[in-house]
Amino acid sequence: MARLLIKTEGLGNQALELRLGVNRVGRDPDCELQINHSTISSVHCELALSNDGVYLRDCESTNGTFLNGDPVKEAWLLQGQELKLGDVELFVESIDAKILIPEIAPPEIPKPPVVLDNGAMLCPRHPEVTATFKCTHCQEIMCNACVHIMRRKGGQAHFLCPICSHRCERISAAEIKKKRGFFEMFQETVRLKFKQTISHKSPRK
Repeated sequence: MARLLIKTEGLGNQALELRLGVNRVGRDPDCELQINHSTISSVHCELALSNDGVYLRDCESTNGTFLNGDPVKEAWLLQGQELKLGDVELFVESIDAKILIPEIAPPEIPKPPVVLDNGAMLCPRHPEVTATFKCTHCQEIMCNACVHIMRRKGGQAHFLCPICSHRCERISAAEIKKKRGFFEMFQETVRLKFKQTISHKSPRK
């Protein structure tokens, strides 16, 4: 990040770290960068930090702003320059604006639900718990611990999907029975085909 070093004796080896945007420099405690010195105005100047660098603007200071010894009202700062505010000397150590973008991990994709013999399904996130809700939008199933509950004052609770935030409905017994019937029919079809295969392979007497 952009950084200025104060060189004037009596102020210590202070380092001024600039934040993105406008940084006001002055004696006023409300300034982002406060320098308590008699030759510094209440709001002496502004240092605007952006991706393009650091832009200096004098705020009609009493004792002036100087860059490498020359009075300036506005100017782009360069690394290694000498900046003087009143009688306070500063060194431009860096003008970089490093913007750190945090890494965002991709959302975890849950595994397909496990269907029990009775047609009930296990929650993909909590495989030891039976799923009790199903999203009306993305069709995601979940248990009571996964569903988001929004309660309105004096109204009925709303159950929302943690994936897409749409409305969820409770999984009915009829839906479980329907799923059970499908899987039973599928298993019966597999058994029938297996028996037919065995009968075709049986040796003739």
